[in-house]
Amino acid sequence: MTAAMQRRLQRIREAGVIREWEYRQRNSAKGVWYRLRRVLVDAAKAYEVEDADADRFQREGEIPLPVGSELAPPKRIFFLPGERLRTASSRRPVPVRLGSELLQARNLILLAHGEKSPDDS
Repeated sequence: MTAAMQRRLQRIREAGVIREWEYRQRNSAKGVWYRLRRVLVDAAKAYEVEDADADRFQREGEIPLPVGSELAPPKRIFFLPGERLRTASSRRPVPVRLGSELLQARNLILLAHGEKSPDDS
């Protein structure tokens, strides 16, 4: 076997190991990414809030979506009406997509399509 063929074989084996790892990661997630994407489909806008605001919403009876607790680190994700979101002074808009801003947020408030956001005066 030539050196070029050996390098090619090595690259193919490495790609197989990486693919196997990716499949294992996806399967061990038990569908959490699918459920998170499903929640985001129903959201028109997303806002990150501080712990104090999320604690207050929870004390007032709002229940975080179960998918947030399945992530690592866990997140509190709420669907709230726009008028409830107005009371969160720490709100900061984040893009509604599986990007770094949304995934790094500890507490998320989502607005359903058709809800007026606090920014829509």
